[in-house]
Amino acid sequence: MIDLTISDDVATIVLNAPAKLNALDEAGLDELDAAYDAAEEAGVRALLLRGEGRAFCAGRDISSVDPRDDDVLGYLGGAVTPLMQRIARFPAPTFAVAHGACLGVGLGLLIATDVVYVAESAKIGSPFATLGATLDSGGHALFLERLGPHKTLDLIYTGRLMTGAEAVQSGLFSRVLPDDAVVTTTADAAAAAARGATAAYLASKELVSRIRDERLTLWESIGLENTAQAALCDTDDYREGFAAFQEKRRPTFLGH
Repeated sequence: MIDLTISDDVATIVLNAPAKLNALDEAGLDELDAAYDAAEEAGVRALLLRGEGRAFCAGRDISSVDPRDDDVLGYLGGAVTPLMQRIARFPAPTFAVAHGACLGVGLGLLIATDVVYVAESAKIGSPFATLGATLDSGGHALFLERLGPHKTLDLIYTGRLMTGAEAVQSGLFSRVLPDDAVVTTTADAAAAAARGATAAYLASKELVSRIRDERLTLWESIGLENTAQAALCDTDDYREGFAAFQEKRRPTFLGH
């Protein structure tokens, strides 16, 4: 169900259950977590996540779930949230392709990824009212921060799904692309990141995470930037970047 390939310092993880729109049960979440572990152990310098078939991920696989004895807290709090945290702290730039249905857990996987490129066909929102359920996997926080309370509750109450273009225009994700170009473009971005100064990228990743989660002020953020920049001075890539600039050549970064 979960495929992992590694080439040229880029890990590609594919949700490969197209018949069920890549919906994830507990076993699928465990497989996905193991794929991230394997990619980290391999020391990749970038990672790409995508789904096979008509959708990225339609959410939780509830085809065999009995709501009378469903351990929903065990699924969400015990499996989904730790996986999202694991994805968010992956020690390299991460990219995802969002196409077709990106709902529930699928939306959460995108939220936890650094950069998300969205196909025009993407469907993003909260259609769970018809199940008597609510939006999960970080959807409330994302929508409230980017859309405000009125648009957030409108999406939840109506079940309307945003297109890829609308999601990007609303600031949810990075870039919208035609369906036939989104995978290639995202893969190219991941490959470029893997050739870049990944230590500097990870410094920015940490800064963005702390500014968001700790709600830091401008001056607190600047202080952290100053400290991060000073630490990078001791890296090979920092010295290579300066040398390449001074010698008017293209830098060759090693990621440390």
